[in-house]
Amino acid sequence: MDTEHLFEHLVMEQDADEDPAASACGTGSGSGSIGSSSVDSDTPRGVTLSWRDLTVFATARGAPCKRIIKHVSGAVRPGALVAVMGASGAGKSTLMTALAHRSPAGVAVRGDIRVDGRPVGDFMRRLSGFLHQEDLFVAELTVREHLNFMARMRLDRRTSCWERQRKVQQLLRQLGLTASQHTRIGTPGHDKVISGGERKRLAFATELLTEPPLLFCDEPTTGLDSYSAQQLVDLMQRMTERPRGRGKTILCTIHQPSSDLLARFHRIMLVADGRIAFIGTPEDALLFFREQGYVCPASYNPADFFIRTLACMPGSEEASKAAVRKICDRFAVSDHARKMEMEVMQTESGTYPAFVVQPAASGGAAMWPQKLWLLTGRAMLQVARDPSIQGMRLLQKLAIAVMAGLCFLGTVSVSQTGVMSVQGALFILVSENTFSPMYSVLGVFPSELPLYLREHSAGLYGPGAFYMSKVLSMLPGLVVEPLIFAVLAYWLAGLRDDLYAFGMTAAIVILTMNVSTACGFFFSAAFESVPTAMAYLVPFDYVLMITSGVFVKLSTLPSYVSWTQYLSWLMYSNEAMSILQWQGVGNITCPDATLPCLQDGDHVLDHYSFDATHLSRNIIAMGALYALFHALGLLCLWRRVRRLQ
Repeated sequence: MDTEHLFEHLVMEQDADEDPAASACGTGSGSGSIGSSSVDSDTPRGVTLSWRDLTVFATARGAPCKRIIKHVSGAVRPGALVAVMGASGAGKSTLMTALAHRSPAGVAVRGDIRVDGRPVGDFMRRLSGFLHQEDLFVAELTVREHLNFMARMRLDRRTSCWERQRKVQQLLRQLGLTASQHTRIGTPGHDKVISGGERKRLAFATELLTEPPLLFCDEPTTGLDSYSAQQLVDLMQRMTERPRGRGKTILCTIHQPSSDLLARFHRIMLVADGRIAFIGTPEDALLFFREQGYVCPASYNPADFFIRTLACMPGSEEASKAAVRKICDRFAVSDHARKMEMEVMQTESGTYPAFVVQPAASGGAAMWPQKLWLLTGRAMLQVARDPSIQGMRLLQKLAIAVMAGLCFLGTVSVSQTGVMSVQGALFILVSENTFSPMYSVLGVFPSELPLYLREHSAGLYGPGAFYMSKVLSMLPGLVVEPLIFAVLAYWLAGLRDDLYAFGMTAAIVILTMNVSTACGFFFSAAFESVPTAMAYLVPFDYVLMITSGVFVKLSTLPSYVSWTQYLSWLMYSNEAMSILQWQGVGNITCPDATLPCLQDGDHVLDHYSFDATHLSRNIIAMGALYALFHALGLLCLWRRVRRLQ
């Protein structure tokens, strides 16, 4: 069974469109068909969001606190689709992330945020969904594979396989993704496969898996054409208009919508200079601005009019700021503001039913071992579907192994001239499985950290599961590649014709590649970019080579640097393989008795400052370095996550 089918079988529960219960989960696991069950039947009731005296500060280290949002209050009822608008830098995204309890590191939030009159705190993350402006996915997955993976990660672990597939199938149909469900997601600008509108709808489907009653959307129409943007807003409108009080509460930042799009929103919230300039219907907003002396021309887009009126115009910054302050002050004492204050007070004092929590909150989402299993399967599929990771590296190993073996063919022998050839062949076995693997993984964490932070902030999994999944997903390649290299290079070069020596040498080559990759993981997790990691790794490489025992006799190293040899797995592996080649070798012919010669295998080991009793020690030391590098890598990743979130 290949990697893709293994992943599909263990993780994705692939199914047919017509009957997911029968094809993915087996007959008898559920009853009824997809068409007989409505999404609304699973939808919890709507909720009211309110906030009072909300202030947001930027708390950058070494700089004074900057107040971004300034004492704002408001309320949004169930079934409301609210557009949060404002000029660039007005604070609309900051306000929404604060309301969603998803503010990034370096941002402090003060004030009272409630859902149905109850303070929620970090519980807001489980009660709400958050649609980011930038859609991040694993490009190698198909649309359906992504949703199946997220269903396994997000839904209650007691949810049956049939129920998960039913929910996925409903979302695919509801969001118009059925036709592209088996298409790979791809990466915009590189191997783009699904369209921008489909990516955005897939992001919606991901958040809707847990049926959150409250949804925050950050610039969902950015980058979409007018038709796709209209489809998306229509979708949000339908979500808010469900019957029996099941309509969602949706807040959506949006940048300059068309007049047709603006009319689809029930209310708008205008933000200017960190304050609320207006909350109400678009029609009431036009009347309010007219009362302040700002009249929207008949043929002008109201959204453009609002943003232009509240923008800070270049060349007249002070006058613009004064005008904005005046509008915000007027709104604060207007009938609209008093009505909004009454809504906030009613929300705080009202009586509501208990929260309907996301399904994952009742019995708990997937447990840690299952999360590790799912993440490892996803990571293995990434490797299997990326030819640059698997195919090219394997071909490279084959070519270098054959070339290296042929270069040493006929030069390796138990003779005075053959000693250097043996040691050279051993160093090729070590170095080729050290430097290339170590540098090849430097981009693992810098490239995937944004997606990890997104999924970590959603509470899907922690750094431990993420880190270990990357390690486990690479293990097959870290065994197969060095083994192929060792088999070809060892026998082509003509090294010691002994099964034990070959088997142990191959095992040490495999261990060498794994330790090298562990070191690369450590540097990848420790630094924010590949160039920075390389800048620190290159000097470390020189230390590894100098202390390998090939270029300098270890016994001659000065005392102040000799300790570095114990950090060099090149030394451990080189010594171990030298022991396997030379231990027990009796006489080495000396062509000229008047010249100093290496008499036997022990003499060769002594010449390189190696000890024949160190074989087990070297293997244990390499295992310890493997564990140390991965422990340091996990610690660095954990610290980076804490700093960024």
